[in-house]
Amino acid sequence: PLHILVCNAAVCTQPWNLTEDGLETTFQICHLGHFYLVELLQDVLRHSAPARVVVVSSESHRFTDLVDSCGKVELNLLSPPQKEYWSMLAYNRAKLCNILFSNELHRRMSPHGVTCNALHPGNMMYTSIHRSWWLMTL
Repeated sequence: PLHILVCNAAVCTQPWNLTEDGLETTFQICHLGHFYLVELLQDVLRHSAPARVVVVSSESHRFTDLVDSCGKVELNLLSPPQKEYWSMLAYNRAKLCNILFSNELHRRMSPHGVTCNALHPGNMMYTSIHRSWWLMTL
């Protein structure tokens, strides 16, 4: 049985790069990896109910341009061309995708005894992730 699955993989401030699938690396690591893992484990989670999926997102999801003024998600922004790439924005976009995914997963899986939550782990200024944040260098 699998009663708890925590999706916590992330990278921040990576240089622009495409994976062999042709997708931007930050998006693939921070979001698609979680999505794919959960997709592979959905049946196991259902059979293990009660079960829980926890998706570690970030408060930075609020600072993105992924959703337009009409509430439509601009999917083309998830793997932008190199000239339009900003690493922090790529991270923020992926973290918003985490939350949207968590909400939809909960809607689909809760009738089967699987709950899903997204969380912000808090500000981690005393871990090595902070060295990539430009404001900390001021």
